[in-house]
Amino acid sequence: MEIPLGKQPKKLRCERGMTQKQTAGAPGMSSVTYLHYEKAQREPPPSLLADIAKYYGVTTDYLLGLSDY
Repeated sequence: MEIPLGKQPKKLRCERGMTQKQTAGAPGMSSVTYLHYEKAQREPPPSLLADIAKYYGVTTDYLLGLSDY
C-alpha cells in the first residue's frame, strides 16, 4: 500500500532552512527520490514515511495532512 504525502514535508524542510539534498540524506534516500515525494510524483513506502516523520519530529498523520499536530 502506497501513501501519498501532502505538502507538509516541503513546509517542514523550508521552515528549517534545509535543502532537499540535506533532508534526503538523513533518512538515507537520494535527493531525486525525496524530490519526487515532495512533489507527490511518487509515494514512499510506509517504513520510509515513518523515517521521514521521525526525522522531522512529527507524526505520520501530520505528514499526510490528516492532523495539524
